[in-house]
Amino acid sequence: MTNISTKPYLLRAIFEWCVDQGFTPHIAVLVDERTVVPAGYAQDGQIVLNLGSEATQQLVMGNDLITFQARFGGVAHALSVPVSNVLAIYARENGHGMAFEPEAAVEASGVPGEELGGQQDENNSVATPPVEKRPTAPRNHLKIVK
Repeated sequence: MTNISTKPYLLRAIFEWCVDQGFTPHIAVLVDERTVVPAGYAQDGQIVLNLGSEATQQLVMGNDLITFQARFGGVAHALSVPVSNVLAIYARENGHGMAFEPEAAVEASGVPGEELGGQQDENNSVATPPVEKRPTAPRNHLKIVK
């Protein structure tokens, strides 16, 4: 039997809880070559995205990919985030939610939480951001899931 990750199910559950409570769901995302977000909005290899209904259109939270449309600087963009790159999901209003170990660190080293460091491509941009940096979500309410 195949091991299916619980992460996409937990993401959808916390998202639904946020919506039911009238909170605004946000996700903190590790940006890499598989992540499609508008250029210039990521900082330190991460971006925080508002998944609220007023900020997104056509939101699909699949088992492997989260896709939606959102406006940045008044311009509509199609975004695509691998579920494996989601570092946290939380309510903007109170910081309650859940944080996850970066899966890139686990996949590359086999040890959860082991630091990889950034690797630069031919354009001197970071292809694999350092994983030791954490999302900007309030940490006092988040539970780390391994």
